[in-house]
Amino acid sequence: MTASDPKADLRFYLQSARDALLWKLEGLSEYDTRRPLTPTGTNLLGLVKHAATPELGYLGDTFGRPSGEPLPWLDEGAEPNADMWATADESREYIVGLYHRAWAHADATIDALTLDTTGRVPWWPDGRDEVTLHHAVVRVIADTHRHAGHADIVRELMDGAVGMNKGNDSMPPGDSAWWENHRSRLERVAREADRDA
Repeated sequence: MTASDPKADLRFYLQSARDALLWKLEGLSEYDTRRPLTPTGTNLLGLVKHAATPELGYLGDTFGRPSGEPLPWLDEGAEPNADMWATADESREYIVGLYHRAWAHADATIDALTLDTTGRVPWWPDGRDEVTLHHAVVRVIADTHRHAGHADIVRELMDGAVGMNKGNDSMPPGDSAWWENHRSRLERVAREADRDA
């Protein structure tokens, strides 16, 4: 049995979420990366843009390690929800590059500090703004995995691509006919349960 390395464990789960989120952009047109597929406008490139922001905040600013990256969507007077979509002037390359720079900055913070290092979250209320690096990393992991799940559903709605990455779809085997039969069965079960309720 080998000893656990808590930082390595945290970095593994953080990186797997990052990779899953970016994989959802692969092979899509510029339009499809930006296309809103939910009533609230959820879109793939917006999820990536959003994911960069907590990495830079929780794993940078909170520990006195500002990145210097301009984040105009956080400025006073910025449009609400501006971090959840990319403007026409914010290219896919810019957003993905920003996310990679956020990773590097966050990873440098994780490497430089001990997990029990405390920081202050600038946007939390005074007196409740103290957090350990361990807590901040877990928070970013949870947030990134949550948004990777959103991206999984959005991408499935577009072209059926699902899973963590190209080599790991985490789905049972089945062709399109099997999946259509499965979905139809679930629809029948849902209607039956509703009638019996």
